[in-house]
Amino acid sequence: MHAKTDSEATSLDASWPPRSPRRPVYYVQSPSNHDVEKTSYESSPTGSPAHHYSQCSPVHHSRESSTSRFSASLKNPRNLSACKHVQLRHEGEDDDEEVDGHDDGRGKVRLAYKPEISVENMVFENFYVQAGSDQSGVPTDMLSLNSTVKISFTNPATFFTFHVTATPWELSYFQLKVASGQMNKFTQSRKSKRTLVTVVSGHQVPLYGGIPVLTDAFAHQNSVSVPLNLTFTMRSRAYILGKLVKTKFYRRIRCSVALRGDMLGKPLSLTNSCTYQ
Repeated sequence: MHAKTDSEATSLDASWPPRSPRRPVYYVQSPSNHDVEKTSYESSPTGSPAHHYSQCSPVHHSRESSTSRFSASLKNPRNLSACKHVQLRHEGEDDDEEVDGHDDGRGKVRLAYKPEISVENMVFENFYVQAGSDQSGVPTDMLSLNSTVKISFTNPATFFTFHVTATPWELSYFQLKVASGQMNKFTQSRKSKRTLVTVVSGHQVPLYGGIPVLTDAFAHQNSVSVPLNLTFTMRSRAYILGKLVKTKFYRRIRCSVALRGDMLGKPLSLTNSCTYQ
């Protein structure tokens, strides 16, 4: 082998095609939350605030590396929690969702307009205990009673109406249900209040010795006193933007009342005898 002369080196260099200039390196950086909100706000014709769900878009810059995306999410964990919250609200949304006071700022606004429910009184019109038999022919004492319950419902909201329904109202002695009733559904307009009465009654309810104090009750009716529990759930639903945005409130109500033979036909106050959950 021999060393190349200057003329050979010159001819070789001339035979190779010229090198293209090195391309400049470009870096793509995602805008910060402040920039996104500022841009959205300024570009909007009405100056509306940026939507939070815009930060949850699954589309990323094609040249952005996975490492930079991961590090950016760690720097701003608020975005992750917001995205997770929005996804859970859409995927786990249920028509039976309850408003219990543990919610975001919008939930606090809704709770400010929750309906006000108060059980006022209950009237036992009459009750009868007589010998009989159940559907299978077993002899036992049978109880029949009639009563009414009065409640008040207030809608304090200034811009939406409540559509109100309820579960069956049940009157029971411990685990033994002795009477029931169904409240009529109604619609309560904004900034209004109403009082409604629901009939709770039982007919030929077999006792099977479950209420000993009612044995021979006809002979000592005035001295009869039976502790009972009235339970039901009120369900109030409001449509704020048509059926697009809806708010629901559930109220579980439990009242302690005594069936007294000497108070038949008289209202028994339940103002301080009920719990609301």
